[in-house]
Amino acid sequence: MIVLGVDPGTIRTGWGVVRRAGPRLIGVAAGVIHADEDEELPVRLRIIHDGLRAVIAEHAPDCMAVEDVFSKHVRSALVLGHARGVVLLCAALAQLELASYPPAVVKRSVAGRGAAPKEQLGRVVCAMLGMRVITAPDATDALAVAITHANALLAKRPALIASKR
Repeated sequence: MIVLGVDPGTIRTGWGVVRRAGPRLIGVAAGVIHADEDEELPVRLRIIHDGLRAVIAEHAPDCMAVEDVFSKHVRSALVLGHARGVVLLCAALAQLELASYPPAVVKRSVAGRGAAPKEQLGRVVCAMLGMRVITAPDATDALAVAITHANALLAKRPALIASKR
């Protein structure tokens, strides 16, 4: 089972791919789609779309998980919602099963507490996936989303996960 996790953002959209090998999760790849903050929003959204479609084509995930938008500021939440909408569109175009998780749930499921700082989350993600180098924070967040979903799927359908890839 290959899971693509996405942490949407209008300037940096993190992505991470994990693969289940029996009870273990293996980090396949991770990165960040960078959009120039000086560009207009529609251009940045196209960059996110094109980048994420390329990731999907390269890694052929079985499903996608995305982090929910969280912001204390209405304007920021609205703008982030546009990026998240592009992520949802990419999942629909690729006909991928899609799940969504609030940031606190992702942090709690991976690091053990919903308010874990990014550095702690990065260390835990790398340890869980056997990675030596901590990736960029947006990519680490995306890997955490993928881990959260992969573990949720295992809890729901253990026989199915074990028989995939």
